Amino acid sequence: QVQLVESGGGSVQSGGSLRLSCAVSGLTFGNYAMAWFRQAPGKEREFVAAVHQNSMITAVADFAEGRFTISRDDAKTTVYLQMNILTPEDTAVYYCGADTVFGGTTWTAAHMTYWGKGILVTVFS
Repeated sequence: QVQLVESGGGSVQSGGSLRLSCAVSGLTFGNYAMAWFRQAPGKEREFVAAVHQNSMITAVADFAEGRFTISRDDAKTTVYLQMNILTPEDTAVYYCGADTVFGGTTWTAAHMTYWGKGILVTVFS
């Protein structure tokens, strides 16, 4: 089976940092662009960041610019999201997604072929 397994979530105070990991198996990792989305209670799942499968070009949402960095390690078939200067508005369930067509900031949740189960990030004041 295709599996995307997120880890690294938890609770952190405002201004702190977390690094999320998404371990991928069951597909040809190098053929897939990877993305992170998030969903807060009562809100739709929104795009956070994405990384291309070949060029390593990245895209991040406006709210993440300068704070979040997406990266991938093809040897480990893992994608990461380094989150710095976190605020309570970043509290959400974060999901790892995969698709063969890199959409950059235009990506929506509907574009993803595969999803992880999500992991909770809580930021408190």
